[in-house]
Amino acid sequence: MGMDRRTFLKLGGAFAVGSILAPGTQYLVMAQDENSKDKSKSKTRWAMAVDLDKCTGCKVCENVCREENNVPFYGDSADEKRYNAYWLRVADIESELPGAETRHMPIMCQHCDDAPCIEVCVTKASFKRDDGIVLVDEHRCIGCRYCVYACPYKARSIIFKKNENVTNPNVPAMMVGVATKCSFCVQRIDQGKKPACVEKCPHEALTFGNMNDPNSEVAKIIATGNVKVLRPEKRVGPGVFYKGL
Repeated sequence: MGMDRRTFLKLGGAFAVGSILAPGTQYLVMAQDENSKDKSKSKTRWAMAVDLDKCTGCKVCENVCREENNVPFYGDSADEKRYNAYWLRVADIESELPGAETRHMPIMCQHCDDAPCIEVCVTKASFKRDDGIVLVDEHRCIGCRYCVYACPYKARSIIFKKNENVTNPNVPAMMVGVATKCSFCVQRIDQGKKPACVEKCPHEALTFGNMNDPNSEVAKIIATGNVKVLRPEKRVGPGVFYKGL
């Protein structure tokens, strides 16, 4: 999807792309501990840094995300598109300057410290782990869509149709009628692996790690002060940082 840079920044980034990403995850369905809101109680705060100067818009990250997490995709026709879900989407940002190159921006759930989706969830299906990962308990979700509307980044959607194309047998297929969004590939994180998009990016544009560890690569990138977050005016504490924005 194309747009000029001014329009993109005015709209705040993610939600200018449309219904970005979606996913609830089936993992760790325990309710959120209220103490997890105190970041000092956890030594780990997972975060991602995205280098827009390295991103070419190849969309490998989109594809591997879908394959790893069984994110439903039914086709490109008008009727099929309305059922498609996205956990990660690459937005094409067109500059108003003559001769300027189109920029590409991967956008996903920002895993906010103060996530609006959690605040509005009437069943507490949306919750945040102590390590900062925001998840959805599919068994509690009633598909009311409050979280979809509350997300400043349009990073959630509802699964309307059963997905018959399960590409990863180790990850449960998503339930119909629930909210869904990027989980940072929590099933991989808990096994000591990186998210699929980070591992497979051919241009090393994505960096993932513990931002509370000053020796981690992602913490060093953030510490340079050369990164920005999307929609900072919302003050939600995103866990995704962009270099070159």
